[in-house]
Amino acid sequence: MQSQTLTILLAGGIGSRLNPLTAERAKPGVPYGGKYRIIDFTLSNCLHSGLRRVLVLTQYKSHSLQKHLRDGWSIFNPELHEYITPVPPQMRTGDSWYSGTADAIYQNLYLLERSGAEYALILSGDHIYRMDYQGMLEFHRESGADCTVACMDVPLEEARSFGVMAIDEASRIIDFQEKPASPRPMPKDPQSACASMGIYVFSLPLLCDLLNRDHGNEISSHDFGKDILPKLIHSHDVYAYSFGGQRGRVSCDRYWRDVGTIDAYFQSNMDLLEPKPPIDLYQPNWPIRTYEPQVPPARTVAGPSGHAGELINSMLAAGVVIEGGSVRNSILSSSVKVEELAIVERSILFDGVTVGVEARLRKCIVDKNVQIPPGERIGFDRASDEARFTVSDNGVVVVPKGYQFPLLTEQADAEVPVGFEPKPLREAVLSGFAAT
Repeated sequence: MQSQTLTILLAGGIGSRLNPLTAERAKPGVPYGGKYRIIDFTLSNCLHSGLRRVLVLTQYKSHSLQKHLRDGWSIFNPELHEYITPVPPQMRTGDSWYSGTADAIYQNLYLLERSGAEYALILSGDHIYRMDYQGMLEFHRESGADCTVACMDVPLEEARSFGVMAIDEASRIIDFQEKPASPRPMPKDPQSACASMGIYVFSLPLLCDLLNRDHGNEISSHDFGKDILPKLIHSHDVYAYSFGGQRGRVSCDRYWRDVGTIDAYFQSNMDLLEPKPPIDLYQPNWPIRTYEPQVPPARTVAGPSGHAGELINSMLAAGVVIEGGSVRNSILSSSVKVEELAIVERSILFDGVTVGVEARLRKCIVDKNVQIPPGERIGFDRASDEARFTVSDNGVVVVPKGYQFPLLTEQADAEVPVGFEPKPLREAVLSGFAAT
């Protein structure tokens, strides 16, 4: 059935609630877990589910994302009609950008019509989860559904952020409300609601017809959850597929997170540091694929004064050097350096970050290629942090990509502090061309 399926991955979202992490990249391209990008989870699900024809609809600041697809996901054979293809807005149907989930697919309707597929699987590229889509596709065919919606149970107080469904005993959806103010509880569990995951299987001819009709509706917002599904349940057979069931080959950890805010993103990363992480990244037959830079292994080493590096309950990507510093309950991406007597606690450091001598970071996210000056303190004084950086509701401090600290600017031509080693000129120039 996978060979009869065209996968459409929506990856053009702005992700404004993740700013400044999305100031220069699309939300699906935001780094995660020290070595991945968010989109790697959905693409890995496609890979392991046997789906080999994938259209990635990009839009917002897509260069970084498209570079990642090229470097890490050029793995299929086009001679066998396999592909992962980024599709930016081409304005084939008008002069507008993608203006909704349904409109994004409508603008590429010609790709659906010429694909020869029988089914369309529609996914989002900005969630963290593992799922075998083969089980959902089989359920769609066996149930005779016109459309199948993946669903999961969520606490009632969180359901306002989802499309909420009511289903009958045969799993047929009998009611659908997008982000209701008063979510409908489940009959057997009044503290939970049945929520849509934004994962849909359509019989492809029906999808094409629905998109054509929706495009002609001037009052439509061209969104699946708001416009198409609430009407479709009254005219067609629309079924709910329960996430984390017994179908499929992936272990049933039932972990699914929308990392759309700084706090949700931070907590999802911290989940990986639990003694038994709620999402299993270590299942041998279901690895999360990504692009791996060619850098040396991570290491700890004593600093110039002999202080030993310390590593406690943390994750390190390749190329990390802990040079006499201390890293605790943190996630460090490729080529991060923590210098002598520096302390990094409950923080996430992206590629190329340097933490200077005796600097201290607590509950921070530091974006790429930032040099933290010696002695700097971040995460200890909220008022001071808010004057310089974005601080989340839960107190997570975000240092944006390439941020220049005044201390480093002032000392550019002055004496270099003991233990501080600025990048060579050539490396600094090349970093300006690094992927976002």
